[in-house]
Amino acid sequence: MPAVAPSGSPAALRPRHPPGATVREIAALAGARLAGVPEGSASNASADPALTGVTLRAQDARPGDLFAALPGTRAHGAGFATEAVAAGAIAVLTDPAGFAILTAPDLAPIGVPVLLTAHPREQLGTIAKAVYGDPSRRLAVVGITGTSGKTTTCYLLEAALAADGSKTGLIGTVQTRIDGEIAPSALTTPEAPDLQALFAVMAERGVSVVAMEVSSHALSLGRVSGTTFAVGAFTNLSQDHLDFHHDMEEYFRAKSLLFDGRAGRHVIDIDTPYGARLAAAHPEALTVAGPGNTDASWSVAAVEISTTGIQHVTVLGPAAAGSTAARTVTFDLALPGAFNVSNATMALACIDALGRDVQRAADALSGVVVPGRMERIDAGQDFMAVVDYAHKPAALAAVLDAIRDGLAGRLIVVVGAGGDRDTGKRSLMGFEAAARADVLIVTDDNPRSEPPEAIRAQVLGGAREAAASHSERRGGATSCAVSEIGDRRTAIRAAVAAAGTGDAVVIAGKGHELGQEIAGVVQPFSDRVELLAALTEFGDSARPTTVHPVTARSDAPRNRP
Repeated sequence: MPAVAPSGSPAALRPRHPPGATVREIAALAGARLAGVPEGSASNASADPALTGVTLRAQDARPGDLFAALPGTRAHGAGFATEAVAAGAIAVLTDPAGFAILTAPDLAPIGVPVLLTAHPREQLGTIAKAVYGDPSRRLAVVGITGTSGKTTTCYLLEAALAADGSKTGLIGTVQTRIDGEIAPSALTTPEAPDLQALFAVMAERGVSVVAMEVSSHALSLGRVSGTTFAVGAFTNLSQDHLDFHHDMEEYFRAKSLLFDGRAGRHVIDIDTPYGARLAAAHPEALTVAGPGNTDASWSVAAVEISTTGIQHVTVLGPAAAGSTAARTVTFDLALPGAFNVSNATMALACIDALGRDVQRAADALSGVVVPGRMERIDAGQDFMAVVDYAHKPAALAAVLDAIRDGLAGRLIVVVGAGGDRDTGKRSLMGFEAAARADVLIVTDDNPRSEPPEAIRAQVLGGAREAAASHSERRGGATSCAVSEIGDRRTAIRAAVAAAGTGDAVVIAGKGHELGQEIAGVVQPFSDRVELLAALTEFGDSARPTTVHPVTARSDAPRNRP
């Protein structure tokens, strides 16, 4: 029987045989006050039951669970404790506010032990780790953090880790994979109880090494507390998530938490100022850099592009144990752009940090394709059509530079910005797109609860600023035709209709996503599906359709999408 509940959600993944821990053991571990258990009843199994699972969501509670009733943005989880207990939860973890809700005079007693602590979220990782038997210590977990490149680096790393026959795990934005079995991902990094349960499932299935994305939210909110990392790696830092972090300095501090002692080895890309700063604080780290930076442990020595767009890459690394000669490693990469060369080099440096054969790992990189990252949609048209997840200014600039470099025709871009997120990057998204595109269509991304037209107006402001700036420098010549089409499906159709021989159409921002959130409702929507439909409608529907990586030269800017 698989360890996946019928819902198939990441939260539903549970090990078959968790070691568990008693309520009193968990209370002592978390420093929690235990209410609802009579003093002196430690020998009474019914008063000190064994916990076999942990959940944050009442609807996911199972028999034997500890229900973590935490404060939320709209309601306190204690309000759902009765539902969790009815589903089988045998204890509740909460804070003083939650305890007040549970013990309100007008409510019946909850009927199970309550663990009371001031900051329950901070304890969740440690608690789940104990209930599931400290599973990350049975795995070699490689955590990748950074603004851009996490997903691609993890896919490359997964392939590299499997090169020696190891069973691998992958945890990230697009999907979770356990020895090749796919499960959807709700969060870039799952909540602490789900993550520890997932590690336990992986260990049960024979996985020995895991590549996982570690978001700044996960680090700040304690989702990876209780996790032991064999390697912690840093790709880069650029503006994003400033709706959650107050400023870039706070954002950097959050990313730096992965390097606070929880990882056995460190790998840091030093091509950006934040990476160089982090490496200076960790001189023992393996470092990664692009061409020309000989100070790095692993650096790119050469990149050649074949007529098919494959990048032939040579990287230099430190001498292997017992040798004084620097290592030279070569590999082919189907993923385009200099940023993907950096992602691949990062993956190989992580392989080195684990003490594995780097060249054998490098040989496995040639066939890696990442869903929603620089994916070319081909319906037999005579122009390039690409879907990419780039939803940050630096990532968008890097993607467009990689595609534009060597492009014979026009660059046609469709992009928007998400609602209820960092508002400061919206005009920057428009500016970076208009600075590179010949035709720019500003559309809706995921407006969420905000008025879509207000978001588009901010993106358009940056786009028109860039277009005007370029026009002035070119003596009044128009550099980018900017328009607004709110409906994303219509915008994609308009971009395809405008394309001609040798052009490139780029649909940016949503990548692999399968829904669009408008006014709090998620409607089914896929950029890949819509672009293919538009290409088929405007072209010859009898031609074969495929999805494969787009080719581009490798000397584009090094920010990674």
